Amino acid sequence: MREHAHAGTSLYGSTGGRKYLNAAERRRFIKAARRAPLDVQLFCLVLSLSGGRISEILALTPAAIDIDSGVANITTLKRRKHGIVRQVPLPRVVLAELNHVFHLRRSQRDPDSAYRRIWRWSRTTAWRRVKEVMEAAKVSGAPATPKGLRHGFGVNAFQSLVPPHLVQRWLGHASLRTTSIYGDVMGSEERAFAARMWSKSAK
Repeated sequence: MREHAHAGTSLYGSTGGRKYLNAAERRRFIKAARRAPLDVQLFCLVLSLSGGRISEILALTPAAIDIDSGVANITTLKRRKHGIVRQVPLPRVVLAELNHVFHLRRSQRDPDSAYRRIWRWSRTTAWRRVKEVMEAAKVSGAPATPKGLRHGFGVNAFQSLVPPHLVQRWLGHASLRTTSIYGDVMGSEERAFAARMWSKSAK
């Protein structure tokens, strides 16, 4: 039987409910985001596809987006040491859309614009926009939060066989032990083992 750490360090609450978006919910969230206004759409896509914290995505500037390299340079805001930057890959189509909507390349050439935040919302407004997309995607409960998206990113990375050290780097974890919780979620390979076990028991 699969066991999980206590609620403070795991992806599950004290009653066993999960705190992360599963694969179906992540797909619905991205689909719902695509129907939102462009600024909300792109914020939600970057948040869900980077695994960033909501405050980290709000802090992004045109200078932090390297379109040619295909990465966002995200400043880790939770560590005790400030100024730690991690490079997180983003889909080329999302980077192209960011450039088109927010004129990133032009802003990068202007010293006055290069370091202004792309999304100038407050944290409360950003949280509200994410919740609106969650509601449109029919995602509710504990997973329906920006943290739920971050957890869902980690789970999806592990189930896509991304090496743990890369997941650690993309999420900005100081310890690989923290990252390892995402490997505790049952994936398709483990379910296949169980299915073979059940089929043998039924014969």
